[in-house]
Amino acid sequence: MRRFAGDHLVIATHNRGKLEEISDLLSPYGITLSSAADHDLPEPVESGTSFVENARIKAHSAASATRLPALADDSGLEIDALGGAPGVYTADWAETSEGRDFGMAMRRAHNEIVASGAEEPWTARFCCTLVLAWPDGHDEVFPGIMAGRIVWPMRGEEGHGYDPVFQPDGHTKTFGEMDRWTKNRISHRADAFGKLVAGCFA
Repeated sequence: MRRFAGDHLVIATHNRGKLEEISDLLSPYGITLSSAADHDLPEPVESGTSFVENARIKAHSAASATRLPALADDSGLEIDALGGAPGVYTADWAETSEGRDFGMAMRRAHNEIVASGAEEPWTARFCCTLVLAWPDGHDEVFPGIMAGRIVWPMRGEEGHGYDPVFQPDGHTKTFGEMDRWTKNRISHRADAFGKLVAGCFA
């Protein structure tokens, strides 16, 4: 396991919300963080068919372009009644000609679950794979999972993406009803970050 020994890390995302969440998690380590957007990097084509493949594409693209270590994540929602969909296409389900509409994506997920005939509870999990890549091509991979179930109707206006329809195991609130600090402590990304920190930072 390679340790992170630098003082500057590029977060390979153009998503401001994701950058803030990652910044919160890495704040104890005194590292200067910048985003792919800060470096005017284009968004690479995420042509992978798994979370780890897409995270590797983003991390290595940013590390190669900036000559700095880069951290990327790829995450999504897997719904058992839909055979694991939307999975790596979680964000794609929200795409419209005018930007992403996650309300539409959540309605699609619910409609397809109902059409499948699956009985409740509609088990699901949020998955996150973090890849820390160095300019020399080396990388370390850290997967994280938060198990739960899909609920309907949507509940809460916090968070982002599919958070209002996902209730994590052991909790009565959806991610959409939790404040960001509570969610950040228990999320799939927090699970992956715990492994990242133990492996490369602690």
